[in-house]
Amino acid sequence: MNLLLISPGFPSEMPLFTRGLAQAGARVIGLGDQPPAALPERTRAHLADYIRVGSLWDEMQVVQQIQAVQSQQRIDRVECLWEPGMILAARLRETLGLPGLTVAQTIPFRDKGRMKEVLDAAGLRTPRHHRAVTADGVREAAAAIGFPVAVKPISGAGSADTHRVESADELERILPTLRHVPEVSVEEWIEGQEYTFDTICIDGRIVFPNVCWYRPNPIIARQVEWISPQTIGLRRLDVEPLREGLALGRAVLDALGFRTGFTHMEWFRTASGEAIFGEIGARPPGARTVDIMNYLCDADLYAGWGEAVTRGTFSQPTERRYNAASIFKRAQGQGRIQRIDGLESILARYGPHVMSVDLLPIGAPRRNWLQTLMSDGHLFVRHQNLDALTEILDHIGTDLQIYAGH
Repeated sequence: MNLLLISPGFPSEMPLFTRGLAQAGARVIGLGDQPPAALPERTRAHLADYIRVGSLWDEMQVVQQIQAVQSQQRIDRVECLWEPGMILAARLRETLGLPGLTVAQTIPFRDKGRMKEVLDAAGLRTPRHHRAVTADGVREAAAAIGFPVAVKPISGAGSADTHRVESADELERILPTLRHVPEVSVEEWIEGQEYTFDTICIDGRIVFPNVCWYRPNPIIARQVEWISPQTIGLRRLDVEPLREGLALGRAVLDALGFRTGFTHMEWFRTASGEAIFGEIGARPPGARTVDIMNYLCDADLYAGWGEAVTRGTFSQPTERRYNAASIFKRAQGQGRIQRIDGLESILARYGPHVMSVDLLPIGAPRRNWLQTLMSDGHLFVRHQNLDALTEILDHIGTDLQIYAGH
């Protein structure tokens, strides 16, 4: 199989998915606007060919270029796991007559307003919502829904440019920060614990389900600098707090007609136990959450996804043996990393449960925590007991500190 993979080198997980496709036996042809030498080494090692275009966002030019390639070497499938490139992938499938999501099927995964309209029509519980392209439109939507509201980009991802707004006065303070966002969704604010529902599917059948618990909810983690955000993959999915959310997730997949590949949904469980849809992407979760899923089962879901989309089979282990989590650390101060305190004691106390440590080295510039989910480094941790795992994570959150300075 000749498989065209859009953006095989970015984001950071893409080299691992490129490797997964190659391991499944695909001849992987990369498509991007980077020079080949700028691709990560792991990506280059698993590409059979690479097609460089002037810009991935010049859709017509890219389609014409790939049509010319198709006349010389057959392309059997087009995949894209990076949110901004998914419409391009759908357009290429339609043009080349290939299987997978069409443009019309892809739009509800990219457009939060359309997404909720489809699910409303299917009778599924979504937050009350309005879309807006002007400041007055945002004001009118917020007044119609009632404060507090969430204001988020129609086509955003990862909680970027997402705000909880408590009042009309606060809305006026937020509006200038959204001038660069073409269109927003104004939504009923849902109070509840936020979870994911992640799947690998084959022909509409879920072959690997996953639920992660965000601790705290992402909108809080994205706004408070001292927090060390945690994403916890749960060992047990057969417990009452998750049952309604899993049923909701399956109904969402059916309503949107998703067939084969990775999906990532977020949903809320309110204090009353109601499950309320958040949003869904036809892609894997980001921020290395696939690694969490791997640690749950001692699996390789990069290869598992590759097998699912190329062969229509799934042979990875699925027994959930652990709870597994990531915790992201943010340095204190500005400038370059000066020192890291507490890591040795964390490893001495919890070493068997710490699966991976990836912190910025001394001397590296601190990252802008507002612009990256990856922060200044992360640890992966797992334990069979959920309470024990959260205790370890909380110790890492307080006892491990990174300091930056000039």
